[in-house]
Amino acid sequence: MSSIDSKDIRKIVIACDAGMGSSVMLATTVRKQLKGTGVEVEHTPVNSIPDDADVVLTHAGLAARAQAGAPGKVIIPFQVFLGDPAVTKLVDTIKKGGTVGA
Repeated sequence: MSSIDSKDIRKIVIACDAGMGSSVMLATTVRKQLKGTGVEVEHTPVNSIPDDADVVLTHAGLAARAQAGAPGKVIIPFQVFLGDPAVTKLVDTIKKGGTVGA
């Protein structure tokens, strides 16, 4: 797994299987939590992760596909779409500073 300093994160991508539904809710939630930090949050299908993504949040079942589609990017797998500890840790690290990943 790669890592990135929180101050270098400019774009988080929520990657899902179809690009709709739960990932949209998660993207909206994370976007609100990071308001004012300068971090862009978007959702996209797991097979279309943009090159400018710094961190990819994806369901654990899609993590291997996300890594294959975005080699070298920090992939954060989660289990549940709302309230997952991995997402909470990412948001807290961005707000307080530190390293994300590895």
